[in-house]
Amino acid sequence: MMGMLSAGAQGVIEPPPEGQVIAPQVPPATTIELDATGIPATPRAMSHGPASVADVAEGLLDAVVNISTSQTVEAAGRGIPPLEAPEGSPLQDFFDDLLKDDNGSGSRKVQSLGSGFVIDPSGIIITNNHVIADADEITANFADGSKLTATLVGVDTKTDIAVLKVEPTTPLKAVKFGQSEQLRIGDWVMAVGNPFGLGGSVTVGIVSARGRNINAGPYDNFIQTDAAINRGNSGGPLFDMNGDVVGINTAIISPTGGSIGIGFSIPSEIATNVIGQLREFGETRRGWLGIRLQEVSEDIATGLGLPAARGALVMGVVPGGPSDNGLLRVGDVIVAFDGQDIETSRDLPRIVAETPVGKKVQVELLRKEATTADPTQELQVEITLGRLEDGEKLMTESEAAPTTPEAPGAPKTAEIETLGMTIGDIDADARTKYSLGEDVAGVVITAVHPASSAAEKGIEPGAVIREVAQEKVGKASDVEKKIAELKSSGRKNALLLLASASGELRFVVVPID
Repeated sequence: MMGMLSAGAQGVIEPPPEGQVIAPQVPPATTIELDATGIPATPRAMSHGPASVADVAEGLLDAVVNISTSQTVEAAGRGIPPLEAPEGSPLQDFFDDLLKDDNGSGSRKVQSLGSGFVIDPSGIIITNNHVIADADEITANFADGSKLTATLVGVDTKTDIAVLKVEPTTPLKAVKFGQSEQLRIGDWVMAVGNPFGLGGSVTVGIVSARGRNINAGPYDNFIQTDAAINRGNSGGPLFDMNGDVVGINTAIISPTGGSIGIGFSIPSEIATNVIGQLREFGETRRGWLGIRLQEVSEDIATGLGLPAARGALVMGVVPGGPSDNGLLRVGDVIVAFDGQDIETSRDLPRIVAETPVGKKVQVELLRKEATTADPTQELQVEITLGRLEDGEKLMTESEAAPTTPEAPGAPKTAEIETLGMTIGDIDADARTKYSLGEDVAGVVITAVHPASSAAEKGIEPGAVIREVAQEKVGKASDVEKKIAELKSSGRKNALLLLASASGELRFVVVPID
């Protein structure tokens, strides 16, 4: 909340280390063709900012509200006896008044401030979840000075959205959502909210970037703006110059907690779907594919023999999930889902989540049976989506299921050093030492040289090598043999399929020395 939060709290993000990028910039939707001199072939008139946004703001201010909340917090006991005046002292009443709280139980009221906006004249208000989280009382304060107690309709922690309901005596002034997907970098936008408790504040800026991932949740796709956003603006609207809501102001990057011109808004493209579900069901009902993903890096694309580093790499299929039907395999690269192109592994979860539960969708993928196989196959499979919320329960239960370790006693096999790692067969001792289940097969990594490329790739002891160059391995000698074959054939890198102790898979490309 950018209300009464300290730096580092939710909604206020510390700046990244110098030189570290937050996320790649989404390329513009269109390109400008240049003539031979490098000058645009068809010059456009310069787009200037509005001389004033007063006319736009005037019709919107009444729909933006200040959200105030209070929460009862139990005071932590410090073992200090209560202050008491000598018996019969007239100061006893003074001590009683000084130390007692509202209910005499050692609790106190904590207040916070945020912003919100009305989207339905009947009293539906939108804000951030972190603005009202754990609140005992929620009050909407309107521009005319009136106040209404708000009740919670539903929240979504993944996108940080909350829907509130008030009961007005007359219809409220409301605003409508616009189309954030049509925003262009450089477009003018206006934020209205309650920064530092200063209600009805209007700030103007431009769209600085789109598609920002700030690691706030699994569906990050923020609009970045330089319109001044501060603590207390959380939950307030970001308007376009037509007066439509294109974003919900949610977070800032700041070393001090104040605006430095880097603010983030949830795009209306994401918010409208979530809000619709919360209003209808009081909860979200997201689509679920039931797979685990990994990014397709340039190294992995080369290792898999793919034409380009794009798509989402399938690294596991959840047992009992929608994709547990043999149609998807580890190593498949999903390049399109339900008619929408998948450029990166970040795109797929968001698009799947926005797809209705129970819908049959076409999934386009690239598959290569082995690194040395003939051209990559282009396949299309049909999968009926499940519900993410049910899938999360299923995955939690499966992860909590105990594994039975193999009884010790088998003879220990010789270990082999390769690619900066020490590897060995999976025996009873290894299963016990690294908590590997009975069904875990492959070759266990027992040590990683700290100065090796393997260490740089994040490989750690206890990981299990399942495949080398897309061929299964069962013994340490298999890995050694396969690495030798790759080296003799002139290959510079080895594509390893690794499994963690919990069974999560990932591809890693390690240089062959």
